[in-house]
Amino acid sequence: MQHAPDKYQDIRDAVRDLCAEFPDEYHRKIDEQRGYPEAFVDALTKAGWMAALIPQAYGGSGLSMAEASVIMEEINRSGGNSGACHGQMYVMNAIVRSGTEAQKETYLPRIATGELRIQSMGVTEPTTGSDTTKLKTTAVKKDGRWVINGQKVWISRIQHSDMMILLARTTPLAEVQKKSEGLSCFLVDLKTAIGNGLTVQPILNMVNHETNELFFDNLEIPEENLLGPEGKGFKTILDGLNAERTLIAAECIGDGYWFIERARKYATERVVFGRPIGQNQGVQFPIADAYIELEAANLMRWRACEKIDALENAGAEANMAKYLAAKASWEAANVCLQTHGGFGFACEYDVERKFRETRLYQVAPISTNMIYAYIAEHVLGLPRSF
Repeated sequence: MQHAPDKYQDIRDAVRDLCAEFPDEYHRKIDEQRGYPEAFVDALTKAGWMAALIPQAYGGSGLSMAEASVIMEEINRSGGNSGACHGQMYVMNAIVRSGTEAQKETYLPRIATGELRIQSMGVTEPTTGSDTTKLKTTAVKKDGRWVINGQKVWISRIQHSDMMILLARTTPLAEVQKKSEGLSCFLVDLKTAIGNGLTVQPILNMVNHETNELFFDNLEIPEENLLGPEGKGFKTILDGLNAERTLIAAECIGDGYWFIERARKYATERVVFGRPIGQNQGVQFPIADAYIELEAANLMRWRACEKIDALENAGAEANMAKYLAAKASWEAANVCLQTHGGFGFACEYDVERKFRETRLYQVAPISTNMIYAYIAEHVLGLPRSF
């Protein structure tokens, strides 16, 4: 299955060439061991792909969101899982958009080279979930330091990061006019924080995805680690979240094409009752349906990229792109598994691994229901449901 070359073909070819050095067997072994694809992530970093969105002035590639999304798409389309490293590409967006010049000069060049990994964003909490404005983690200024107390959950790649962006409440909810105010962002040096006020508890899960529960007990960080204006951290976080959702949409697009190609190939080669199973409409129609849905979702991915690159509010487009792409990739996964029959459950075909990986995006980093709620309120003007 080949698409006509597009204006990003040079990027596609280069990323595919790198990914070819890490075939299915590599990713399968990492999955079996519940390991981390260190060599793969290092190769992507050294090639400059993880620095795509960092401005050239700070040592990055200065690529557009559209170009960055192609990188993520091709990783997944090649059988990899961008979930191991995509944070390195978008988390730093909060520094680019909201950081002081000193913070940009201090961190961005080191992030660009891979010397510094900043793959984690500490937002979600056990008792508030997606209702971010009601989070309970607090940061109080004391003697020129910020003292942090609270708890976070489902915080990914902590064990493979040097720094994290943390969202905490600096003004009590009862004292702000809007509940989205009074939240602030902080840069946390994980290497000094862990064991000194920060405890990390790994969470084993059905996907080989490194994620954790965090406990803050009087963690002290320097005053200058405030990222963006005090009390305006919700907007700072949103700058990163729209990029995150758009890039994950691209990853789902990559997954979808992987599933459809595997289903197409197997249906062409598998012979039953003297004919390829793909000759039967009962097999070929679901594959065609999944492809149509994926192509449609891809259009919204490009629309979201277009708005982000134009520095416009892309909240609706980023959410819709993530929703459509996650749905399309999951349907393609189901079709691919069904086409393979029993062999779809065999690890050696890699379908079951990718099946688990793409299922995550119906739930994270924002659930389907939360996207419905966003569109209902912010696009359709319906009353807020929560």
